[in-house]
Amino acid sequence: MKFKPAKVIGSVLGQLCKLIPGHLVANLCAQHHHGSQPRTFSSWSHVVSLLYAQLTHSISLNDVCDSLRHHAGALAAIRGATPPARNTLSHANKNRDSDLMETLFWKMLDHLQHRHPGFGLRYEGLPRRFRRAIYAIDSSTIALVANCMSWAKHRQRKAAAKLHLRLNLQTFLPAFAIIEEASHHDDSRSRALCASLKDGEIALFDKAYINFAHLWELTGRGIFWVTRAKDNMSYRVTRKLQARPQGKVLRDDLIVLKGARSLSQHPGPLRRVEMLVELDGKEVRMAFITNQTEWAASTVGELYQSRWGIEVFFKQIKQTLCICDFLGHSKNAIRWQLWAALLLYVLLRFLAQVSGWPHSFTRLFTMIRGVTWSRVDLLRLLAFYGTAGGPWKMRASPQSVYLPGLEPPVYGTAGVA
Repeated sequence: MKFKPAKVIGSVLGQLCKLIPGHLVANLCAQHHHGSQPRTFSSWSHVVSLLYAQLTHSISLNDVCDSLRHHAGALAAIRGATPPARNTLSHANKNRDSDLMETLFWKMLDHLQHRHPGFGLRYEGLPRRFRRAIYAIDSSTIALVANCMSWAKHRQRKAAAKLHLRLNLQTFLPAFAIIEEASHHDDSRSRALCASLKDGEIALFDKAYINFAHLWELTGRGIFWVTRAKDNMSYRVTRKLQARPQGKVLRDDLIVLKGARSLSQHPGPLRRVEMLVELDGKEVRMAFITNQTEWAASTVGELYQSRWGIEVFFKQIKQTLCICDFLGHSKNAIRWQLWAALLLYVLLRFLAQVSGWPHSFTRLFTMIRGVTWSRVDLLRLLAFYGTAGGPWKMRASPQSVYLPGLEPPVYGTAGVA
């Protein structure tokens, strides 16, 4: 059946929010015991308000509430959403369970992947010869205000939250995430991040996540992993897999750990590959360890370098979404806003893919932000934006048309008298 666009086109914000199924937030609201919420500000209105705050880079509660109140009519067309008062939004961010937004994010990601099975964009730096799932694991610290966020105290005069993430490099979409205060060390969350990995899948992580007991568990589950070797790692070479340096690969050895504690945690052999890796235009010597002995040594280095894709992801969300200015100081409010940022990221990525958006994610975000309340067909706008065959464009003066051979001369061009 041929798709027919609706006669009445709502605002761009409304079209974005209507990607979320109408029943989903109501069902989650019942699951998370939000039944006693004020009728004037439902959980759906709360979700829409936070998505709007992310999309417009709102920096305060007044910024969000005043703007939504000025567009109350267009807001009401988004399934009856209502603009909040300042105290109402503040109270909701502080007291409503932020697990609702977390669950909504994962439900929406699953919904969009089922709706569009090809949803996702393979990371460019990932080796093409791999067909199995490859995940990059890392964390990113988000700075907070120390003097009013004591729950997130990180250092003596700093406060921070931390996003632990497992990123699927074949779709460039999150597969698992933990948002919490930054006081927890990375390796304390390694088991949770890898809990749902399956036999034959590949995990790539930095040396901050090294826990030899956990690495041994992953090997027992049939999961392949690659990570950086710590500089102070004590080991003994049992077999040389490469007699002499070849290309950028300097060493390729099978090793066993020497420390009594490390050896008890990981009694099996490891593979250590030392090679030259290009970093910021310079070749740097790096050592990697893995439990895979059949890959080429260069493949081990290429896989670890593809782990840097998660840094690209963190850069995208930090430089584009609003995760610097927060609308509340409590842990619950921070979680609401960060999960809303991830939800908006997935919605925009979905729109980019179904419309064939050829430009960067940053340009997509800024373009949609500029037409938030406009009543234009968003998919048509994305499909034609910046293309030569796009819709008509308004000109400051009429374009002149000349008969062949009667065109005016173009001065300053070689060959023209």
